[in-house]
Amino acid sequence: MEPKVAIIILNWNGKKDTIECLESLKHITYPNYELLLVDNGSTDGSVECFRERYPGMEIIENSENLGFAEGNNVGIRMAMEKGVDYVLLLNNDTVVDPEFLGELVKVVEGDEMIGFAGPLVYYYNYNGRKDIITHAGGKLDMWKGNSYSVGRNKIDDGRYKKVKEVDYVEGSCILIKKDLINRIGLLDPVFFTYWEETDWCMRGYRAGFKSVFVPDAKIWHKVARSNKNGIREFYMVRNKIWFMKKYASKLQYFSFITYFLLFRFWKTNGILLIYQKDFKSFTSFLKGIFAGFM
Repeated sequence: MEPKVAIIILNWNGKKDTIECLESLKHITYPNYELLLVDNGSTDGSVECFRERYPGMEIIENSENLGFAEGNNVGIRMAMEKGVDYVLLLNNDTVVDPEFLGELVKVVEGDEMIGFAGPLVYYYNYNGRKDIITHAGGKLDMWKGNSYSVGRNKIDDGRYKKVKEVDYVEGSCILIKKDLINRIGLLDPVFFTYWEETDWCMRGYRAGFKSVFVPDAKIWHKVARSNKNGIREFYMVRNKIWFMKKYASKLQYFSFITYFLLFRFWKTNGILLIYQKDFKSFTSFLKGIFAGFM
């Protein structure tokens, strides 16, 4: 019997995207899974819509928006109580290939030292194209405090065909072993949103487990649909600073601070203020810096 997987989908005022995601999951070929839909305090009638459209589906209602990390943790706790073998976090703004889950599980089952696995992620719509990559595994530069999605904005021309170890797996779709969750714990709720999956993968790495990219598992992601009004800028910079404080060596942290203050700070400000004229995001970026270093 195939290992049991709990697929956890977190919804926050995104019922249209969530429905499209759920409909795509109806066609997956992997036989041993169950769905847990976690609503993160939506105010758009999402829960009522889901209950009417999908009677019998297990829906967990959070009374408020707990963020990506703790919102998913609510679902993970319930999944662990059910005795699953794996947990899969899947963004509600994705659609999946029918074979994606089977490919992820197959690779992880083949190596006991793999803790996390993620798919090849395409843009849902890149100027009408479906073959443009947004994520083929993640790499970290601890000297600059940067994270990179391998293959971003490249056409899928076959160069990313091998399973490979990566520094982290993107949170839009991440499979983790139950035993590793027992060992390293849940997502860290302090991050709220952004960098929490990178922190998770780093904790797994320090416990001796690998994160891998699985090219034959494929999904399409609408990318950052729920982040507006400067939310992304605040959490991205604050959490980056927190991550570096937690994991960088003293020399790496000094290098990061130097690079950030001399280059990244001015580049981001220029983009937000001069090019985009986005004063709200600029203010959020400054607030994130202050929150990160304080």
